[in-house]
Order: sequence, then C-alpha cells, then structure tokens
Amino acid sequence: MNIRLETENDYFDVENMVRNSFWNIYRPGAFEHFIVHNLRDDERFVKDLAYVIEKDNKIIGHINYSKGKIICDDGNGIDALVLGPIAIDENYQNQGYGSELIEYTLELISEKEIPYVFVIGDENYYHRFGFESASRYSIFLEGTDESEECEFFMIKIFNDVEPDFTKATFQNPDVFDVDENDVEEFDRKFEYKEKKIQEGQLGV
Repeated sequence: MNIRLETENDYFDVENMVRNSFWNIYRPGAFEHFIVHNLRDDERFVKDLAYVIEKDNKIIGHINYSKGKIICDDGNGIDALVLGPIAIDENYQNQGYGSELIEYTLELISEKEIPYVFVIGDENYYHRFGFESASRYSIFLEGTDESEECEFFMIKIFNDVEPDFTKATFQNPDVFDVDENDVEEFDRKFEYKEKKIQEGQLGV
C-alpha cells in the first residue's frame, strides 16, 4: 500500500473509481466524481491535501479537502477547511483504507497548524477520528435547522483553543452544488452504468 499526492495522470482513474464507489448509493447514479473533477479547477481546492492510496498497482482510494466559509453573526466570513469527497474502490471497502487516508491527512493538517476541519457524514464513523457535532460550538450547516443539533455536520479541533461564535453558518464551496444535466453530460466519458432507485438512498 502506498499513500501519495494525486497527480494529473491520476485524474481519470480517480474520477472513475469515485463514480463506481458512489454509484446508486445516495441517489440513482452519482454526483461525487463530478464534484471531484470540478474541484481541481476551483480556487477553494486544497491541492496539497489531495491524496490517493495505491494497492495492487492501482488507485483504490482518494481524499479531497477544500475551503468552505464560516459566516459569523456579524456578516464576516472566515475560510475553513472541509473534508470530502473521500472514496474507496468498491472492492476494497470496509478494510481500513478510508481510515488510513483520513488519519494520514489529518496528521498533515495538524502539522500545518490549521485550527479545525469540518466534515459532513456519518457521525458514528467520523467520531473515531475526533470529530464532534459542530453545533456544540454554535456553528451550523447552511440550510439546516439551527434549533436542533445537526449530528452529521462535524468539526475536529486540533488545539485547545475552541472556536468561539455566538452563532455562525458554514457554507460549502459552490462547486458542491451541481446541475444534474451537467452530470449527465460529464458521465458520457465513462462506461455506461444503470441508474437505480434503491432502499437507503436520500429520500427513499
């Protein structure tokens, strides 16, 4: 197993792997590979935290970070790191490779003296890496109910100085908002896969 920075030569293989790993999981088809593709040309992308895992002479995992924005109650904005998308090849899932990528990159982040990083995902999974609900620090994900704890929107703090906000809203980079028609067009460069409605998808 080898963990290294992504290179331009990896782009198609990474996108194809991400597409396959998310296909029909959260929705019919997938958006995540399109987000990964667009992130690379976005000013919010953090290139030196885009890593892949290689095993058996192929890329089996990938992780991205980008800069979202915390909008404070006074209207001021603060850049803040957010993890994702992260993907593991469908044939190598549940074998610890995702944890390897997350732990490796979180260690790099701590060395950069970045105060905290956000993630949106399964709280039961990310708690093991030290993430906790961001609403405990009065930071809420844009579009969610600020009167309730949003357990899937989490923060990891790298030092003893806790963020101090009266109330703040976190905004993902715009590149995370995708148009389905654009995804359909982008998907033509990959092998055809059937879209299916399955139990467990968002809204199903």
